[in-house]
Amino acid sequence: MPTLLLVDASSYLYRAFHAMPDLRNRAGEPTGAIYGVLNMLRRLRADFKADYLGCVFDARGKTFRDELYPAYKAQRPPMPGDLACQIEVLHAAIRALGWPLVSVAGVEADDVIGTLTRQAAQQGVESVVSTGDKDLAQLVGPRVTLINTMNNEKLDEAGVQAKFGVPPARIVDYLALVGDAVDNVPGVEGVGPKTAAKWIARYGSLDALLEHADDIHGAAGENLRRARDFLPTARRLLTVAAEVDLPVALEDLRPREPDRARLMELFSRLEFRGWLEQLGGQEGAGRAAQAEPAAGGVATECETLLDWTCFEAWLDAIRASPLTAIDVEAIGDEPMSARLAGIAFAVEPGRSAYLPFAHRHPGAPAQLPAEQALERLRPWLESATHAKLAHDGKHGMHVFANHGIRLAGLAGDTMLESYVLESDKSHDAAGLARRHLGITLAGAEALTGKGLCLLDNGSYGTAISWFRRALKKNPRFADAIMGLAESYKYQGNTEQARIYYQRYLDVLPGGPEAAVARRNLKELK
Repeated sequence: MPTLLLVDASSYLYRAFHAMPDLRNRAGEPTGAIYGVLNMLRRLRADFKADYLGCVFDARGKTFRDELYPAYKAQRPPMPGDLACQIEVLHAAIRALGWPLVSVAGVEADDVIGTLTRQAAQQGVESVVSTGDKDLAQLVGPRVTLINTMNNEKLDEAGVQAKFGVPPARIVDYLALVGDAVDNVPGVEGVGPKTAAKWIARYGSLDALLEHADDIHGAAGENLRRARDFLPTARRLLTVAAEVDLPVALEDLRPREPDRARLMELFSRLEFRGWLEQLGGQEGAGRAAQAEPAAGGVATECETLLDWTCFEAWLDAIRASPLTAIDVEAIGDEPMSARLAGIAFAVEPGRSAYLPFAHRHPGAPAQLPAEQALERLRPWLESATHAKLAHDGKHGMHVFANHGIRLAGLAGDTMLESYVLESDKSHDAAGLARRHLGITLAGAEALTGKGLCLLDNGSYGTAISWFRRALKKNPRFADAIMGLAESYKYQGNTEQARIYYQRYLDVLPGGPEAAVARRNLKELK
């Protein structure tokens, strides 16, 4: 079925402005909100194959709601100057990316989105709305789904019921009772989400509740009766208008080809070097090392992440990767007190990056603030669904824990595998890389000292990634893999046992213990 992808851009604009660091180009122009919104749009295009696109902004000026209730949104301060000056450039960049941009005077972005989803449903088109605004939950239906890229939340009809305790058709009644502080719409004093959902479940609707207002006892009943005259107005203010006259039709929202020349012009001005490199521009040259052949003839491309543009590009890469090798460089030998000096990532053989935090040698480049970078990485680091490969994962878990992060999703540990496969040899990453890959890794003293060079920074992650694939492809490791699975099962670590049973079947699907592996997998599931 055809799909319409709509973005509630106004809500993301403010969220990006407050969530992103204070990014500026060399001219001092703020760029953080622009980067945050564009990054979200690029991710959406990669995640959703839509037939129609729309990026919807609030128009300047008052709306019909201001006439209905002069206090509507009256408490909101003016848009910050550092945000307002980014709007024009952001709009230009969105259009250059190929997104149709829609803004209609006299109504809000919510009303435009509501009208477009209604029109799309009438034409047999499904709508996916990207928003963080709870008001839009009233639009959810058989052909309308909400997604929130900030927390990966997806709301269909069942999701709305589970989150709010009421179905989409009763969201407006629910919101009228609890009020909307963001829009300065008062609800019933002292009535929160649980009480509102309970009343609606009992009486069926706001109108039916008001008919029985005299039956509600206690302070809640008194407050309900006191708010009775305003509640219909609150409901009108909170209802999305889905019959707006629009300057565009559905066919006008077909995706357009990106304007590469315009994007290069804008990204050059904004100094988004990582995106410029993807377009083939020269502005970001020097951020990544030239690909050089390592031992075995495999080209190694390593990148040092020294600005937010490159960081966000790699964050997208590890989010999308089915398996990411990760290695920590730490300051201090004691696991319970060691602090991060940097993190290495690899998403495929020959492609890796290093994120430095604490390199303080003479001539060391400016580095991203660790606290902010780790907060951006936290959802991925703590996600059990994003598979990660480590060498001595236990050490990495301790170091991350020292920064308040619970590392999850470890799908394999090459040090543990080495103990089983090669008990008579050394198990350090450098030794494994030398024996199995024929390459020499820089030692930790080089990574935390003068050796802040682009190639060596990613070599730990690259070697781990290569070794992981070598391990999987070599049938003689199969028995050891099965042994690891049995060991994990015995220890009660069913998740890790499942991983290793599956790994055995990947290596030897017809092996002598394949039947055992399949049976155990079935039991563990």
